[in-house]
Amino acid sequence: MAKAKTVYVCQECGGVSAKWQGQCPHCQAWNTMVETVERGSAAAAPNRYAHLAEAAPVRNLADIEARDTPRQPTGLSEFDRVLGGGLVPGGVVLIGGDPGIGKSTLLLQALASLSQATPVLYITGEESAEQVALRAKRLDLATGAVQLVAEIQLESIQAVLQQHKPAVAVIDSIQTLYSAELSSAPGSVSQVRECAAQLTRIAKQTGVAMVMIGHVTKDGTLAGPRVLEHIVDTVLYFEGETDSSYRLIRAFKNRYGAVNELGVFAMTDKGLKGVSNPSALFLSQHTDNVPGSCVVATQEGSRPLLVEIQALVDTAHVPNPRRLTLGVDGSRLAMLLAVLHRHAGVATYDQDVFVNAVGGVRITETATDLPVLLAILSSLRNKPLPKGLIAFGEVGLAGEVRPATRGQERLREAAKLGFSLALIPKHNAPRQPIEGLEIKAVSRLEEVLELIR
Repeated sequence: MAKAKTVYVCQECGGVSAKWQGQCPHCQAWNTMVETVERGSAAAAPNRYAHLAEAAPVRNLADIEARDTPRQPTGLSEFDRVLGGGLVPGGVVLIGGDPGIGKSTLLLQALASLSQATPVLYITGEESAEQVALRAKRLDLATGAVQLVAEIQLESIQAVLQQHKPAVAVIDSIQTLYSAELSSAPGSVSQVRECAAQLTRIAKQTGVAMVMIGHVTKDGTLAGPRVLEHIVDTVLYFEGETDSSYRLIRAFKNRYGAVNELGVFAMTDKGLKGVSNPSALFLSQHTDNVPGSCVVATQEGSRPLLVEIQALVDTAHVPNPRRLTLGVDGSRLAMLLAVLHRHAGVATYDQDVFVNAVGGVRITETATDLPVLLAILSSLRNKPLPKGLIAFGEVGLAGEVRPATRGQERLREAAKLGFSLALIPKHNAPRQPIEGLEIKAVSRLEEVLELIR
């Protein structure tokens, strides 16, 4: 019998060290090395990757036929949008989110729809089969053709996949699986990495579309080694507050579609329902114009999205004024306040500034700079912005207003929702007028101040 070998594995990056160290030599993280016992020697262990060592013939790239990847729609339009049109045979999707946000519910709904046309398999490691059946009954899903197995051992799951040969398989969740060839506990770096690699290999060999559910840390990132995100083809994140009825799914990596695509769902007693017009969720519900509010036309993937930006500027009662943001980049707020002071003469060094994106949505693009400044100026002066105003544009350090991508689509979406006035960068001005929408194009921050006095 081979002698047990003790190694230390970093819980952040998965790096292995022969002895314990306070700082991981691979990723420089502190206090992340955990002792792990790996039984068996590399020489005695069977080579499970021998098929990968076979040399492939060298071919000219121009001679390789490029074929469109077929898609399998899930029956949930918003989920298909984030995936890039549907599931891809042999593709591996990793979806993460906070506990109770709706990951298992969404995938059970997707499998119930897919089972009407193709064989599917739900592998649950966190819940019993009875608990999954109870959820399906509560959601009133047609699950007569959905196959289910409650299993956490990797080797048993491999046998089930080879026996039933499903077209779509869901793993709930990857952190609960373990391989009998490793002695570490389920959820450890070595187990997560090994199980994900083996399941990905099966997906590529058999053509099964596999969806893995992953846990997240308190920072909101996927738990386990970062290599997990590199192995899979698509990485999706659930966003939104668990006490809210709305859920957002964002694609951060997609080898078969666009990244940063956004899907919007509403949580109901019958599960997650796609929201066809998400802009209505993030717009103002005020009956009259109020100070400190401005609507931005942002672009999330291929979809224009209208979101209300709210700002509150109040006299600071402490030596260091607070700068707090929710849904927008906090570091850009400090930069915008400096630009506002330098190029517009508006000082906020003695004011607390709070900025919020309504609805819990998180906006990452820089086109929110101009609406944020407009909301701040409106709150500081206690004067509402013109009714029906929408704005977008990046503000540079020199006070210039830079253009945003896909400006025409943003303007058409604003006109469709009844906005009458658009404040946009000069380079985004349309060549043809848009019916019902007055366009005011600016190139400098000083011009913006003249328009809203």
